[in-house]
Amino acid sequence: MNFWLVKSEPDTYGWHHFTEQGRAVWDGVRNYQARNNLRAMQPGDQVLFYHSVTKPGVVGLAKVVRGAYPDPTVADDPAQTKFGWVVVDLEPVMALSKPVTLSQIKAEPLLANMGLIKQSRLSVMPVRPDEFELILKLGDEL
Repeated sequence: MNFWLVKSEPDTYGWHHFTEQGRAVWDGVRNYQARNNLRAMQPGDQVLFYHSVTKPGVVGLAKVVRGAYPDPTVADDPAQTKFGWVVVDLEPVMALSKPVTLSQIKAEPLLANMGLIKQSRLSVMPVRPDEFELILKLGDEL
């Protein structure tokens, strides 16, 4: 099993939207590195759900329920399909008891090399198992 972090702006598609929907096609990714990360996701992988921009922080835990497949939003656009954009399906698992803020993450020496800090604009990124566990601990889930 692998661990990931996905980012979303809470006003556009926040945790509350995700849990109301119950399942999401994670689409709209238009960055090659993030696309490659989506391609690597497998069913059962665990995903940290991160709110960006407004009160940035990890707010919930999700899981991959369907691995990468062609992004249906570009299926009829040959100019876009040539880039191989993909999506995955995610389901919410649980909200964290308390959000783990970006400030907390930055203040934690064990998270200093986390992709969230090193590549702050990347919307889909891998998370090491020790980083994943520490974030859950900071969110009072371990």
